[in-house]
Amino acid sequence: MFIDESVITVSAGKGGDGCQAFRREKFVPMGGPAGGNGGRGGHVILEATDNVQTLHDIGSRRTFKARGGQPGGNELCTGKNGEDTVIRVPVGTLVKDAETEELLCDLQVTGEKFIIAKGGKGGLGNAHFKSATNRAPRKTTQGEPGESHRIRLELKLLADCGLVGLPNAGKSSLLRRCSSATPKVGDFPFTTTAPNLGVVSLGPGSHFVMVDIPGLIEGAAQGKGLGHQFLRHIERTSVLAFILDGARAEEKKQYKQLLKELGEFHPLLLEKPRILVVNKSDLREIDTRALAKSLKIPVLMTSAVTGQGIEEFKKVTFATVEKNRPIKKDAWLA
Repeated sequence: MFIDESVITVSAGKGGDGCQAFRREKFVPMGGPAGGNGGRGGHVILEATDNVQTLHDIGSRRTFKARGGQPGGNELCTGKNGEDTVIRVPVGTLVKDAETEELLCDLQVTGEKFIIAKGGKGGLGNAHFKSATNRAPRKTTQGEPGESHRIRLELKLLADCGLVGLPNAGKSSLLRRCSSATPKVGDFPFTTTAPNLGVVSLGPGSHFVMVDIPGLIEGAAQGKGLGHQFLRHIERTSVLAFILDGARAEEKKQYKQLLKELGEFHPLLLEKPRILVVNKSDLREIDTRALAKSLKIPVLMTSAVTGQGIEEFKKVTFATVEKNRPIKKDAWLA
């Protein structure tokens, strides 16, 4: 099951308490303070990984806790730090405060980590309070509580090219034809019920990632159909490929409807570089030049069934992606 949103509670560990102890050595009846500090409580850490594709595993677990630090010991022994809890999430996960919706971090790089809840500091042992005027302090402090937050995880897939189109336009078939992905295909609307990713290769060192989302119907930007739920997954793409159904007439009407839904969902989507593709072009005669002139954008003709125009589509998309691909940041640890 594809799950791209989850609300969880994270609680870091409490710091260990400081220890009150005194040296007990032979021939030293009045030994000085020897109580050690408590250990730090464990952090809760989010880590982006390629080994997790959805938030399904996290969605089935609502609370994540880290272990507390160990108390300090005698002979100035510091308690052991609590074990951290690491939550592995898909690359492309946004982390927000569940109450305020404030964006806390955006994990876009494999291996990137973020401490979402810091462990409490360990308490101080009585040795810490020794002074010239107090040679045998009995004061200690308790460990501090760890942070606790209720957070919302939202997955936005990282892909170079997003396929958008009306239901049954053949987006999944194109993805199958262009890559090694195996999305479900069928000759009926809403065969695709979740985003699908595929790597399109044009040779050694030349590849890009393509994502296919469920078809958009009129009113998708307001929540109708399946597309609205997954439109966020094309927000990060460098290029959008508009897939029109060549088996239908009114390509111009299809194109305008897609522009309308994308613009209403997020106006910035209309600023992305776009490629226009008429799929199923083997089913009827289409005047490519007239259509391109009418829509004021170059038009590619493809057929996922026969393979017509697939190589040209891949090459044009790759060139457009390379021209507009953002520079990825380095992984960091907050």
